[in-house]
Amino acid sequence: MRVAVTGARGRLGRALIAALEEAPFVGPAGPIAWGRDAFDLDAPAGVGAVVERDRPEVVIHAAAWTDVDGCAREPGLAMARNGAATATLAEACAARGVDLIVISTNEVFDGRRTDGRGYAPNDPSDPINAYGASKLAGERGARAAYGRAEEAQGHGAEASPSGAALGIVRTAWLFGPPGNDFPAKILAAAERAKAAGQPLRLVADETGSPTYSVDLAEAIAEVVGAAAIEGVHHIVNAGAVSRAGCARELLHQAGLDVVTEDVPASTWPRASTPPAWAVLEPTPLPGGEPMRAWQQALADYLPALLRQRTPAGSAG
Repeated sequence: MRVAVTGARGRLGRALIAALEEAPFVGPAGPIAWGRDAFDLDAPAGVGAVVERDRPEVVIHAAAWTDVDGCAREPGLAMARNGAATATLAEACAARGVDLIVISTNEVFDGRRTDGRGYAPNDPSDPINAYGASKLAGERGARAAYGRAEEAQGHGAEASPSGAALGIVRTAWLFGPPGNDFPAKILAAAERAKAAGQPLRLVADETGSPTYSVDLAEAIAEVVGAAAIEGVHHIVNAGAVSRAGCARELLHQAGLDVVTEDVPASTWPRASTPPAWAVLEPTPLPGGEPMRAWQQALADYLPALLRQRTPAGSAG
């Protein structure tokens, strides 16, 4: 199977390429890594020629503008990159009978849920920030493209091959290589707080589903290999936790003794308003095995993260 990945140099893109390289259904040629030169979110019109050139059977669309505060400051640009560009890619894939997986986010939901349950795929979406709105626009644009292709195929249009599947994969609170993520920022902040003799202030009123990019990539590869692409999938590591709780677990695993203090998210005003409840209800994977707990995933990631913080040439 020929599988292409957009945003192949990003956090999830790298993990997807690694997972697909190990997947037996991909074959010895390996996955097709599409960077910005192949699919530029700011110039998406040429993607049809790229699809024609590389002829993938499946495209996993991991490229996105994920700077949520940047999206809030420039919502038009966010819509162009995460909404319109996704729709353009979907048009190119649907017209050629290529399966597509669009990576989306928990931020398509408003985060105001108070019943303690995670958001399910069929729950109403109502984003409260520009990033979530732009990702929802991408979902809807992709659905419209595949709907048009299916309708045209039903009318016998030669240019609309049958059998193309569209999948939407929503995830939340992604962390993993190459760093510069929530765990990396917490470790750096903890070191600064300890050096200054001050408590580390942690946001206690945001709760989500921390998800390891490596685990997410392997789950997506499982979905592709099982030909179970169609539909909306919520793929997150098991468990829900506040930002503060996640940070304390990280500090515990890292053996860092620092005083912490719970604070509200409003302590740090920002351009974007994140959902207070960012928990997704996981959908079953084809193999039936649930995703492991986020604490276990964090423990796997931590050694690499700590190595990044060890000065070159230091002992141990």
